[in-house]
Amino acid sequence: MKFELVQRWEAVPTDVFEVYLDPTFYAELDGVGVIGDPEVVSHEVVAARVEMQVRFRFTGDVPSAAAKIVRPDRLTWIEDTVFERATLRSRSTIIPDHYPDRLQCTATSRFEEVDGGCLRTITGDLKVRVLLVGGQVEKAIVSGMRDHFVDEQRVVAARLGR
Repeated sequence: MKFELVQRWEAVPTDVFEVYLDPTFYAELDGVGVIGDPEVVSHEVVAARVEMQVRFRFTGDVPSAAAKIVRPDRLTWIEDTVFERATLRSRSTIIPDHYPDRLQCTATSRFEEVDGGCLRTITGDLKVRVLLVGGQVEKAIVSGMRDHFVDEQRVVAARLGR
């Protein structure tokens, strides 16, 4: 399933981009939406490139039908991201800690100046391999991502306002 998500801030794109490069930022996302327990696993700066891995956990309720297929306590993953300062873009791959044969997700983000503010556009491709309900699960995940990014946008705005 292809998806596109958009966030907007009244800030300079480089300032917003730098928030995501700061490993201390991710602790502020704990308890935001249904994605929690962020843990920066690795953070490496190589010239104008930052490579970061952050582990997340799904903390929401799992429908009973889904709980028959996956264990809620095993819904953890690493978001492996490469940030390019020169282009204000990033590429992410989701690496499930469990069930790697059932989920694949890649995404790119671009941070651009629009009307004096910053617009972040996230485009990606999500594939869930679960017989009969894979498409429904994909829609639910993208809906959850959309909600999470609205909440995340507020956290970024608060950080920029400090």
